[in-house]
Amino acid sequence: MQHSRDGIEAGTVAHQEVLPLSSAEASSRTERILCLVIACALAGILVIEIILCLMPPVSRDALIHHLAIPKLWIRHGGFYEMPWTQFSYFPMNIDLLYLVPLIFGNDRVPAFIHLLFGWGTGYLVYRYLKDQQGKVWGLLGLLVFVSTPMVIRLSITAYVDLGMIFFTTASVLSFIRWRDGRYEEIKWLLLSAVCMGLAAGTKYNALISWLFLGGAVCFLYARDTGKQLQAIRWGLIFFLVALVTVSPWLVKNLVLKGNPIYPLMDNVFSFIHGGRETAAFLAAGEAEKGAGYSLLRNRTLLYGEEIWQILLLPLRIFFEGRDHSPQHFDGVLNPLFALSIPFAFVGSQKGHRFLFFLFIIFVFLVSILMADVRIRYILPILPFMTILAVTGIRNITEWLARRGQKALRLAGRAVPYAVVLLIAANLFYLGNQFTAIKPLPYILGEESRDEFLSRQVGSYRATAFINRELPGDAVVYLLYLSGRGYYLDRDYIYHVGLETAVVRAMVRSSADAATLAAFLRSLGGTHILVREELLMKALEDNFPGETVRNVREKLAECLTKVYESNGHAVYRIR
Repeated sequence: MQHSRDGIEAGTVAHQEVLPLSSAEASSRTERILCLVIACALAGILVIEIILCLMPPVSRDALIHHLAIPKLWIRHGGFYEMPWTQFSYFPMNIDLLYLVPLIFGNDRVPAFIHLLFGWGTGYLVYRYLKDQQGKVWGLLGLLVFVSTPMVIRLSITAYVDLGMIFFTTASVLSFIRWRDGRYEEIKWLLLSAVCMGLAAGTKYNALISWLFLGGAVCFLYARDTGKQLQAIRWGLIFFLVALVTVSPWLVKNLVLKGNPIYPLMDNVFSFIHGGRETAAFLAAGEAEKGAGYSLLRNRTLLYGEEIWQILLLPLRIFFEGRDHSPQHFDGVLNPLFALSIPFAFVGSQKGHRFLFFLFIIFVFLVSILMADVRIRYILPILPFMTILAVTGIRNITEWLARRGQKALRLAGRAVPYAVVLLIAANLFYLGNQFTAIKPLPYILGEESRDEFLSRQVGSYRATAFINRELPGDAVVYLLYLSGRGYYLDRDYIYHVGLETAVVRAMVRSSADAATLAAFLRSLGGTHILVREELLMKALEDNFPGETVRNVREKLAECLTKVYESNGHAVYRIR
């Protein structure tokens, strides 16, 4: 009997040992399946983005700034000052990378460079989550980040925003590594400072992140160690290393404009440059800068929003985003962030989550108080929102799974399906991008480069005419094209943001055709490329009908139309 009982007990123990093993095997198998599914989704996204990156550049800022200015440098044999465009004074770390392929005549590689920065940021998110929570959650974080519609839109264009957030994310995570190591490995603090300097040398928006992290270095070190004087020393080291890294752009602007961060805060640096001379075509009062940017004034006057709508901006950006609509933040995020981030703080172990949350709040508030609410302006917070969102998904799933009530357990099982649906919305956005751009005819050789660009860029046919027919010494003045001059192979000039002032000056100079022609030549061009519809609208909206008729008559006398296509006309100034 004793042997029998022992045998039964041994069998029971063996059975109990087998069950956990089977459960572990099932869990491992589920994890492998989830990793495979996420990897397939990531591969699909990457393939489609690669196809779209093969297209010639058509995005607005690429044609105005990120490709156009390096191309002008190449055309003029090196750096030269362009006082007619403020964009040329922005920091251009990433644009320098674009300069290399442009020298060899390739303008599609820049989009791939920007794509790599986006996926590089996703990899940083993946590594952090993988180390903290495991491979599945790391892959989910990578998927959430790279599939976010705003990231998708930027990943297929030659912009610089993804480069800025890559360096910003690397800076914050390097600082965390330094802190987690009890401040013993100074290399992480130095790496953090260098990355922040590179971010600031990519786009001015990174100055906000620099301010936050510089304060965090001092405050957290002092709080953790009680050594306040040493905290100040570390803060100065962080600031100075970052400053040295970004200094080439600051020194350039200081020499050229008397303001290291021109055009930002230009009034503050007036003691150096003595004040700016206004453009010659501006009348008295037109050069006034006004009261500056105001969130309340802009949202209420421009978009007719009420106070409660403005207060809900932190939530609305996740639900109301729309591409190319300033009122709707000129970009798309995903409700997944708003729905899951609150659950990141469930449980007692908060880790780095409060630091991430404070970084998100600080950058968001400062950004919207200094400039219009655009998704691109707050992008440095997106990687950390992704980390908190994935943490929230994990927390709520595990919390519901532990509940005894059947309804709560079922709700826990529904969470993954909700996440899948929200990510599917991102994939749907990617599909819409593919459909709108229609890359396959170009990829398959059924459509030429000129045909593709004529379909995507309204001014391209007029630009092609200028390159083909105008003399090599022609200078084209761009009016109501927002400065899209990349495809021009002639020198050009523009005054973005001052178009209405130019039109008013036209009216003041329209007493006779000779005076008007002299004014048009004073703008700096021999020819004008204009979007006629917008020019006529500016005249009709600001002046009485008789004045509009007189201006049109005088323009007809002093301009000769040499080409017109798709609402864009090329005029020779007589």
